[in-house]
Amino acid sequence: MIHKTGYPTIIIVLIVLTILTIVGYNYLSAPLAHCLLVLAVGFFIFILSFFRNPDRPISIRDQNVLYAPADGKVVVIEEIDESEYFNDRRIQISIFMSPLNVHVNRTPVDSTIKKIIYHKGKYLPAWNPKSSTENERCYTIFDANGTVIMLKQIAGALARRVVNFVKEGDQLSQGEEYGFIKFGSRVDIILPLSATVVATMDQVVKGNIDIIAKLS
Repeated sequence: MIHKTGYPTIIIVLIVLTILTIVGYNYLSAPLAHCLLVLAVGFFIFILSFFRNPDRPISIRDQNVLYAPADGKVVVIEEIDESEYFNDRRIQISIFMSPLNVHVNRTPVDSTIKKIIYHKGKYLPAWNPKSSTENERCYTIFDANGTVIMLKQIAGALARRVVNFVKEGDQLSQGEEYGFIKFGSRVDIILPLSATVVATMDQVVKGNIDIIAKLS
């Protein structure tokens, strides 16, 4: 299944690659034109793969656990002083999403959208610790029956657009889509200190499948 956010990009890429291929067969030698065709097909397959949206139903729903909100590699597990919204000490778990990962962002627990904060910013590589505070980013605050958590969608060096589908007051089910980030990015999960982290450093997780933390 292809994600809805990908259709405009896919159509534009298809048109551009088709034109380039036609021009190649008209002005290049046959071997070079064939190489161009192979590269064009490979690039188009990559674009389709990037916007894939696999069906990921939650197997066991549990309000005491947080499923991974994104596919990728856990690159940060640490305590931080969160000053954007909570102004207190929190636990941060960061998931780095490479261009090869599924880039759908999913709701980790049944919750209500309490607030959304958007910041324009830089496009540092998503694995850079400064990307959490300096890159383009969108903070979504979820209220899970009184336990408030924050998810940060952070654009990376290639990601130039953070997409958020929800608005304040929306009620979301565990596993439901809430956003998408294009072409390599990072998601930070900000939890209360009472949460128990289950994920480990360098673990490769999948959204709606792997549990990353438990709420007390």
